[in-house]
Amino acid sequence: MKENQAPLDATLGTAPQTLEQRHQARMQRKKALVDSSIAKAQEKRGIIVVNCGNGKGKSSSGFGMVIRALGNGMRVAVVQFIKGALATGEEKFLRRFPDEVAFHVMGEGYTWETQDRTRDIAKAQVAWQQACQFLRDDSIDLVLLDELNIALKYQYLDLAQVIADLQARPAMQHVVITGRGAPPELIAIADTVSEMTVVKHAFANGIAAQAGIEF
Repeated sequence: MKENQAPLDATLGTAPQTLEQRHQARMQRKKALVDSSIAKAQEKRGIIVVNCGNGKGKSSSGFGMVIRALGNGMRVAVVQFIKGALATGEEKFLRRFPDEVAFHVMGEGYTWETQDRTRDIAKAQVAWQQACQFLRDDSIDLVLLDELNIALKYQYLDLAQVIADLQARPAMQHVVITGRGAPPELIAIADTVSEMTVVKHAFANGIAAQAGIEF
């Protein structure tokens, strides 16, 4: 056998593939599958994205899509339910772009802080009225409804009406909905649903919420 020549496979009579060759073959098969899926996905329309679950990152992901949309020259609207007592970094940043982003904070704080169901319901309904203005505006490309799931979970809003309003929006408008406890009916009409789960969280070890991380 010549120097550096691979030994023959005793069964096939051929040289076994190197690690690099096996990797290349695997990636070629993967590329063929991905290219086939892309070729089949030709429909373009507005979609509903729901971020739910008990883990961190639901609103963060939603605001990431807001920034992505802005980078693509799209107009965006944000309505925050429940939150509102504390100005977040996202709000402070996005208010720098009033021509591209309409930002409305309708809550008065978390439900365990307000402790007033009647007032929470009234605030949520006003917030939904504002959201509906955006959902009827075909000049707005993406609407983020932050913590809407919480308002639905506590039945501050009529779920059937919310779903009807979402389905009646302009055909090319995207909607991102965040918060724990997304109702099954909302999940059923959504196009993309992601559930964030908890593996570890600093707060459980006594580390306080910090600017740039939690708010």
